[in-house]
Amino acid sequence: MKPSIKKLVLITGATSGIGAATAKVFAKSGYDLIITGRRKEKLEETKQKFIKKYGVEVLTLCFDIRDQNAVKKAWKSLKPEWRNIDILINNAGLAKGFAPIHEGSLDQWETMIDTNIKGLLYISRLVTPDMVKNQKGHIINICSTAGFDMYPNGNVYSATKAAVDALTRSMRLDLYKHGIRVSQISPGHVEETEFALVRFDGDTKKASIYEDFTPLRSKDVAETIFFVVTRPKHVNIQHVLLMSTQQAGSNFIDRSGRKESL
Repeated sequence: MKPSIKKLVLITGATSGIGAATAKVFAKSGYDLIITGRRKEKLEETKQKFIKKYGVEVLTLCFDIRDQNAVKKAWKSLKPEWRNIDILINNAGLAKGFAPIHEGSLDQWETMIDTNIKGLLYISRLVTPDMVKNQKGHIINICSTAGFDMYPNGNVYSATKAAVDALTRSMRLDLYKHGIRVSQISPGHVEETEFALVRFDGDTKKASIYEDFTPLRSKDVAETIFFVVTRPKHVNIQHVLLMSTQQAGSNFIDRSGRKESL
């Protein structure tokens, strides 16, 4: 479904995983993009690929979402026409560490709080004034099943995602009267991402958590995001809770083997 008029999508954390898959789905469908992340080379590679393959306009912004000044600087670098964002996808997020509360790392906690909560706020605060001025727009926050269904050793990560849920609800209450839609996608386990690798500091053995069941794939989440965005203007899907067939909750996973034919 191509937009009837050119629309601009800003996606944070677009260098891998759900963010990268979402950028591809929107580019393929004819949407212009602003993609952000910390890896400049990866962003530029994606930009050139999308321009060549899909004929869309792509702008890259390289910054760390945790750095308020860097986010502001990147935003101020945009020409006025690139600030009229139609769709903001707050995707940047991560988990660090997997320890009980009495053994957790303060540095890892800070990283999760700064990325998952404060980073979302930094970019939203910059984008939403123009949406209010234009009386239109759509914000999609990427949450997690962990924000509703906690699990052992997931303490602070779950807390940050519960905060995303609260922010999504609050943003909806603040912005609906301005014609702005606010939605949330909460996936369970998703492979084809760097989530587990980041959580376990690059330990590939610990990060191999999908070998005995079939989780969601990044594309599944990206297509769900696209579905939510492309509903008629009067429709606001407020929340989608999304898991694979073999997952019934954070603590309930059928690990009897991968079932690719499902």
